[in-house]
Amino acid sequence: MMKKKTLGIIGGVGPLATMFIGEMIVRLTAAERDQEHINMLITNNTNIPDRTAFILGESQENPVPVILSDAHKLEKMGAEILIIPCNTAHSFYDEIQDGTTLPVIDMVYETAKRAKEKGAHRVGILGTSGTISTGIYQAACKQFDLQPVLPNERIQSIVMSLIYDDVKAGHPADPKKWSTISLAMEEAGCDELILGCTELSIVRKELELTNCIDSLYVLAETAIERCGYQLK
Repeated sequence: MMKKKTLGIIGGVGPLATMFIGEMIVRLTAAERDQEHINMLITNNTNIPDRTAFILGESQENPVPVILSDAHKLEKMGAEILIIPCNTAHSFYDEIQDGTTLPVIDMVYETAKRAKEKGAHRVGILGTSGTISTGIYQAACKQFDLQPVLPNERIQSIVMSLIYDDVKAGHPADPKKWSTISLAMEEAGCDELILGCTELSIVRKELELTNCIDSLYVLAETAIERCGYQLK
């Protein structure tokens, strides 16, 4: 049997998404008692600078040193595998992975892989403007011969409002915003939508969405299996 490993979660990016993936992992693990669940070490460091602001040149605060500092703390505490519940942070994936001896699960790659497994062809990418601008999802989709479809400028502004004005601000997700986004992407010919921002995972939960691939859900499932546990 595969040795069971301790999971380290570099959180705070954002705080609610961090709490959500912790719950998600517990609910998705095949376990009947406390001792059969994954041993998790979680930081919820809200001092990690805004990833999108740095990428877009709106801030000079580089989030990578803070992320790596948390990675090293988790390693010293006994973590054996790391995850970062933030798609935009994966813009710095190579730098983060090079800065730690622990394996870091690539959330973006795993999500694109899931889209391929579902038989997708034209995949709508919904995420922060930072994530979109770096092209990480576009590149991951092309690895699996998927056609990435990006929102136009008007729709992207609504996506950002849903992320920042609703979820990050602690407000309920506005269903009208989501309806506008999903209709536009459907009209663009998307056969699958990737929720490439962990705040959008909160939107999925609140609005009970079913027509999308949730990157946070994919990350949770992957983490469970990589740590040597079984999915329900």
